[in-house]
Order: sequence, then structure tokens, then C-alpha cells
Amino acid sequence: MQLAINFKQMESSDALKSYAQEKLDKLDKMLDAPGEANLVLSIEKIRHIAEVNLVSDKLRINAKEEAETMYSALDGLSDKVQAQIKKNKEKARRHLAGDKQTIKTTPELESLEK
Repeated sequence: MQLAINFKQMESSDALKSYAQEKLDKLDKMLDAPGEANLVLSIEKIRHIAEVNLVSDKLRINAKEEAETMYSALDGLSDKVQAQIKKNKEKARRHLAGDKQTIKTTPELESLEK
């Protein structure tokens, strides 16, 4: 995964960069195609904010997390993105499975017709 990290109103840290890379590499394994992520880490007063825009093939995910520390913000952000990826994969799987019922084959209508 290609990762671009931007720091706003804070100094860049190699420890934060490696931690963010580690978290997003775990998410990259869940994706079907290689992805690109733009990560913005910022501090506003006492809030630590992490935002990510993830693009992979047909999938676009945007997430934002605020916390007291940057590490906890990255953890929460990772959880949010992971949930969105799972939701999208499940939705695609259900859509492609073809388990849809037509109106004619529903049991309620069959009992009404008799």
C-alpha cells in the first residue's frame, strides 16, 4: 500500500510514521487490490486527530478519529476502516451470491393465491 502521511501543526515523528504504516499494512491485507492511503495527523488544542482517505480499485473509504493521544486515534481509525472494509466486502458478497427472492416465490404470496 502506498501511504502518504501529512502532519499538521505538529512535528513529524519516525515512531508515529512506523506505527501508522504498521496499522495500515494490516488493513492492506484485507483489500482485494493494492491501495493508496492519504493519512493526515493533526493536533487542535488538546485533541489529536487522525484522518485517512483510502482508495483501492472500486473502494473508497474516508474515516476520522479524535482521541487524547495520537496512538489511540490511530487505533480507533484502524478499527473504523476495518469495519468499513468488512461491511463493503459483505455487501459485495451478498450481491454477487444471488440469494435474492423474487416477489413470486415468497411464501406469503403463495399462500394468498391458494
